[in-house]
Amino acid sequence: MSNALIATAVSEPEIVLASGNPGKLREIQTLLAPLGLNVVLQSAFKTPEADETGLSFVENAILKARNAITHCDLPAIADDSGIEVDALDGAPGVRSARFAGPDATDEENLNKLLTDMVDVAETERGARFHCVMVFLESVDDPTPIICHGVWEGRLLFAPRGDNGFGYDPIFYVPSHNCSSAE
Repeated sequence: MSNALIATAVSEPEIVLASGNPGKLREIQTLLAPLGLNVVLQSAFKTPEADETGLSFVENAILKARNAITHCDLPAIADDSGIEVDALDGAPGVRSARFAGPDATDEENLNKLLTDMVDVAETERGARFHCVMVFLESVDDPTPIICHGVWEGRLLFAPRGDNGFGYDPIFYVPSHNCSSAE
């Protein structure tokens, strides 16, 4: 190995992504590429998934990051995200991935949401996606970096579009006049 290659390998800091999702890894690597960080999936360390027992997206993201650090001994980035529906008092919320049950598929979750909303008028179908990202340097990091984004929209009566995943086909974005999946 050349000295330049060794220097690059040694100087490139590693961060673990508290996920096993290769698509999420590609997104994070693209965003962090200018910083010269080497982001690796927690699954590369055979890290078990964290129990998402938090009452908020922030709590769940912190739980995931701490779990990854505990098993990988590297700083960690984690996210938690989901959809809140006004007519359902904020549900599915932090339970978005498990809305139709603990091992539910995206399709099962989407269909349950459509069923729960079948009698709700178009004017009452307000919804929003939340995404919280957390960076922790260590398990006991007293000052985690927390970022929270919200995307406002409303629910459609039927899926539209082939892109995205989860609830994207029924999440209508008025500013773009299409579903998230379109």
